[in-house]
Amino acid sequence: MGKIYAVGVGPGSPKYVTQVVREIIQNCDIIIGYKYTLETIQDFLEGKEIHEVTMSNQEGAYQKVLPVLGDRSLVIPFTGDVNFSESEVVDRLIEIFGEIEIIPGISSIQVAAAKAKVPLDKSKVITMHVTTSIEEKKLELQKALIDGFSVILIPRPWPKQPDKHFMPSEIAIYLKENNFPTKDMKVHVFEKLTTKNETSFVGVVKDLEGREFSDLSVMVFNQTKIDSYMNYRWQWEN
Repeated sequence: MGKIYAVGVGPGSPKYVTQVVREIIQNCDIIIGYKYTLETIQDFLEGKEIHEVTMSNQEGAYQKVLPVLGDRSLVIPFTGDVNFSESEVVDRLIEIFGEIEIIPGISSIQVAAAKAKVPLDKSKVITMHVTTSIEEKKLELQKALIDGFSVILIPRPWPKQPDKHFMPSEIAIYLKENNFPTKDMKVHVFEKLTTKNETSFVGVVKDLEGREFSDLSVMVFNQTKIDSYMNYRWQWEN
């Protein structure tokens, strides 16, 4: 069987596709991916066998390619980074194809953290973008905020099942119902990062109630306090 790659192609702009990922795509034979992800790498797809998929038909595409792959190489591109919020799909690819080479990409959480000036090493990163229960993740969000961490969060779009839909508006209401001071909590919401359609909301959590955001959203709860190395200069001045 040919080489199988799972690669991260960045948040949306082709400028954020790393050189190593670009070379793998340009040298592969077959690509299976979602529409938005394929649009990010469309400049590198000339001459490739392309299968555009959705959540409902991706399994069929993998099963169709498996018996005819032969020595050809296959790339499955992921928006952002393969290693964040994509484990359910990656695990299934391993079940189907066996050995897979994973190549990381630039995640929207990195870009959102940079734009909000919130350091990742002082933050909790949480994704609600899973098909399993998120009740424990909701408690994780509460604990992180109570403990004073900044939080970078991927919400969960599920409009066809309102009980599973957990986007910024629902998150704001959830926090209010759990006695958080949402009128005072600073938050950013970024949509379609790095693309020409990028938007950003900056305000407080209370103002998110009733607002709609796309499924390409990242939330940043900013509780970061400036703490430069000059606060520790006694370590080298004595």
